[in-house]
Amino acid sequence: MFIRPDELPRTRATACFSLFKKHAPLIHCLTNEVVQELTANVLLALGASPAMVVEPQEAAQFSRVADALLVNIGTLHQSRAEAMLAAIDAANQAKKPWVLDPVAVGGLEYRTRFAQHLLTLRPAAIRGNASEVMALSGLPTQGRGVDSQDDPLEALPAARALALSSGAIVAVSGAVDYITDGERDWAFTGGDPLMTRVVGTGCVLSAVVTAFCCLPGERLDNVATACRVMALCGERATASCSGPGSFTAAFLDVLYQLREEDLSSNGLMP
Repeated sequence: MFIRPDELPRTRATACFSLFKKHAPLIHCLTNEVVQELTANVLLALGASPAMVVEPQEAAQFSRVADALLVNIGTLHQSRAEAMLAAIDAANQAKKPWVLDPVAVGGLEYRTRFAQHLLTLRPAAIRGNASEVMALSGLPTQGRGVDSQDDPLEALPAARALALSSGAIVAVSGAVDYITDGERDWAFTGGDPLMTRVVGTGCVLSAVVTAFCCLPGERLDNVATACRVMALCGERATASCSGPGSFTAAFLDVLYQLREEDLSSNGLMP
């Protein structure tokens, strides 16, 4: 029987955001080369500290120092894959959480095989669009490169199964975000279609998920709060900008100005 998920309670979201502000985590981002600057700026605006260390030996060393590691396979190549594997191994040894963003998995064989291997290395969380999550689960999809043609709700059963098999929290982003540990789910509406017209907003979401992943407490709640923060700030930035060009500046400002009480707005249950 299919059970629809509940919305994330606002009391949990505000508590998670408060923890985030107190910890100001250091995040090691092995991410898409196209979005490195935006990723760094978003994490800084929220109050986290970003770093992009890509040389394999240094990547391993830095993962032991950082609070969490992001592995985004958007611009995957051999040397970047080596750095990712070295960083993951070091993070696992240091018991630091790492997050997988399986960009464009399903449509291309090399990255799909690589992502399937990464699944065996125990990610703390996986964040992708509906097509990416379904493909990572071994299901046929309608994805086209980094664009999803599948509905997030249709991907929820695959996300639940993936969470149970991998041990990771799985977040499916879209018009409605679904976050699951395989047995419990959170969901909420948010964001704006304009966010799909700015390169890297999904990749940046994965970085924010990584920053929240290393917080103490319930990881399902922490990942859901990260998704809610991004969706809420996307909505607010869209309301004050005129298009994609001005969105990025407005988005960074809204992230910087976000306060705990803002997470009690629409989209969250009492």
